[in-house]
Amino acid sequence: MKDRVTGIPGRCAAMIAVVVAALCAAALPSLGATPESAQRIASHFSSVRTMTGEFVQFGPRGEQTGGKFYIERPGKIRFDYEEPSGFRVTSDGDSVVIQNKKLNTADLYPLSKTPLKLLLDERIDLSGDKVQTVKEDTDLTTIKMVDKSVFGNATITMMFDSKSYDLRQWTITDAQGKDTTVMIFNVKQGVTFDPSVFKIDYRRVDEISRQKR
Repeated sequence: MKDRVTGIPGRCAAMIAVVVAALCAAALPSLGATPESAQRIASHFSSVRTMTGEFVQFGPRGEQTGGKFYIERPGKIRFDYEEPSGFRVTSDGDSVVIQNKKLNTADLYPLSKTPLKLLLDERIDLSGDKVQTVKEDTDLTTIKMVDKSVFGNATITMMFDSKSYDLRQWTITDAQGKDTTVMIFNVKQGVTFDPSVFKIDYRRVDEISRQKR
């Protein structure tokens, strides 16, 4: 079954959605007429060009996995899921590939045809009604976003440290009301990556695709 917004198969769309939340938080621009707390967070993250760290993901049925992530704006990301998952999501600035080493599958999409395109650009428009709520507590600032044209009926709720404005975790609630939560830690910003980190082996992807036909 394909996602009605992106045309991407549901499982792959869900995987991309998890990455989307990280990118959104890693590249927030000016949010227009939004609360001051969101403006401060936006200013902080607008200067973040590269980021790496570890993540733990909790699925709607209580399943848990983790791994490492790498982000370089504009256009590049990589999420390596630890075994036994075997998933890797990579964007090289032109295409996005979702690989499953365990099942030997590789699904390739143009970056421009995925929600990642909006969030990997130099600037992201989160003005208007895209920012649904902003809640500021002593320790955490929570921003809930919705954009039917990008995320369909899903919502993304991100939690930031109220003092450092660093991203702590995010939760994606899908159209069925099921939550997927990701917590990140050991995050480093301003790092330098070797170009191979975001390289897609198109020949290998094509070979895998032909084997599955």
